[in-house]
Amino acid sequence: MKYLITSALPYANGPIHFGHIAGVYLPADIFTRHKKQKGETAIHISGSDEHGVAIMQNAQKAKKSYQEYVNEWHQTHKALFDKYDIKFDFFGQTSKDYHKEETLKWFNDLLSKGLIERRAEKQLQCQDCKNFLPDRFVEGECYVCGYAEARGDECPSCGTWIDPLKLLKPVCKFCNSTNVNAVDSFQWYLMLSKSHEKFQKWFESRKPHWRKNVVPFVESLTKDNLVDRAITRDLDWGIDVPLEEAKGKKIYVWFDAPIGYVSNTKQFLKESGSSEDYIKDWWGSDDVKIVNFIGKDNIIFHSIIFPVMSLGTGFVNPVTDLPANQYVNLEGKQFSKSKGWYVDAEEAIEQFGSDALRFYLTSLIPETSDSSFTWKGMELKINSELANNIGNFINRAMKFSAKNWPEGMEAQKFESFFSEHLGSIETFVKEYHDLLDSYQIKKGQEHLMNLGSKVNQFITERAPWTEFKTDQEKAAETIAISTVYVLVIGAFFTPYLPQLSKSILGYFGLTSEDEVVKKIYQGDMTALKNFFASGFKLQQDPQGLVPKIDPKLIEELNEKLKAKASESV
Repeated sequence: MKYLITSALPYANGPIHFGHIAGVYLPADIFTRHKKQKGETAIHISGSDEHGVAIMQNAQKAKKSYQEYVNEWHQTHKALFDKYDIKFDFFGQTSKDYHKEETLKWFNDLLSKGLIERRAEKQLQCQDCKNFLPDRFVEGECYVCGYAEARGDECPSCGTWIDPLKLLKPVCKFCNSTNVNAVDSFQWYLMLSKSHEKFQKWFESRKPHWRKNVVPFVESLTKDNLVDRAITRDLDWGIDVPLEEAKGKKIYVWFDAPIGYVSNTKQFLKESGSSEDYIKDWWGSDDVKIVNFIGKDNIIFHSIIFPVMSLGTGFVNPVTDLPANQYVNLEGKQFSKSKGWYVDAEEAIEQFGSDALRFYLTSLIPETSDSSFTWKGMELKINSELANNIGNFINRAMKFSAKNWPEGMEAQKFESFFSEHLGSIETFVKEYHDLLDSYQIKKGQEHLMNLGSKVNQFITERAPWTEFKTDQEKAAETIAISTVYVLVIGAFFTPYLPQLSKSILGYFGLTSEDEVVKKIYQGDMTALKNFFASGFKLQQDPQGLVPKIDPKLIEELNEKLKAKASESV
């Protein structure tokens, strides 16, 4: 079985915040690394989502061409992902010609099958500036939850896919006029209603495996019918509708964006020189699991719209698994740069490094309910858990080994580990794999930390620094057992904290790419035993691996957050 892993295309219109990282990109990265470390074939595909009204608005404000604007955000996002050690096999752009070619292929196929139709419709128009107001060019009060700043495409508060004609108190975002009326127009629609029966049959096959937060939501929107949706807009940025009577109209972003997963896979194979076919060997293969990592605001597109498009064309298999996460908030409230309620992810990575932020953000992955980032929570998580358990255990064990056995330990010193501790490691590996294979990324890290806590307690209770005074053989046994655990911990941190894992494995002269590390990760205890069959000598001088966070810095960051919020009021 191969794994085609995608993470929601980040919108090329603003900075990525911790909610995006913890909710989508970090879990996708960890899952991909996990599969590759297990020796399975997996690719991680994503890229910039570069069309749509919001991009047009902000490019105009910035006095930049649309292409220049999205290119800058594309590079900014990719650079940030690199700093957080979030890796993609391919990170493309939906403004590229290769994506246009694939999108038009889908449009023409669905059109030829009667699954895209031209339809007369009412469209909001500002009567003062005369602009049509698609999607984010209009705001108003949500008719579902009453949120005052709902957009013409969706409500940021309740997540409803908005019918702009139903918006209460609509306001033109071009000129802020409230003189907004519905006028006659026409667009091309994706005829979702024609696919209701086929969709329901497919969805029934997915329900047993999908998350509890996804299934009821999809059922509530699809049980009785599917609602046809317009897929074209009167815009000057996007992919041209390939019809003579549609001059001036573009294929809208929500239709072309998910096709980006497919076009980017095709481009990845092309650029990497692969002989594989993107459909036959990946998107259309029954031997491939397609996994979409998304946030809950993207559930509609990935659980309904794109599956209907996939079933309609027959080009690709619909998504296999949809690990959709809830929201990560900031101190209990939604991230909002406009309101000053945000944390600069770029500044944070410069201050704390990828290990600390990946560890804390993984602990916040909102797999079943919303979570909340707090600076105090990060301080406690790093200092109390990562530093005190993992960092403290490894530091004590390795320093004591370097001091008392500088020439290394003989093989027999490690025999007690393999006679007394091997079973517990085998159990740990199975449970760890089960958690990550079922997309329980957060629990996987907790499981690893439980192991770290146990071995930290082990070395504390055995106290080899005291044993050494009266029984050097007993102290050597304690350190030998601890050393094997250090290697195991280093191997199993590879998906979660690549930099910390690199430092730990360096003590053994290993990297995550070495076959022995991969075999240990896969649960091959013979490989673990053979590694110590000739004894062991430390390959690097021990040093502190996990710096603690200064509480004063946390206080400063909290004050800075409050100040930014008050300035924007």
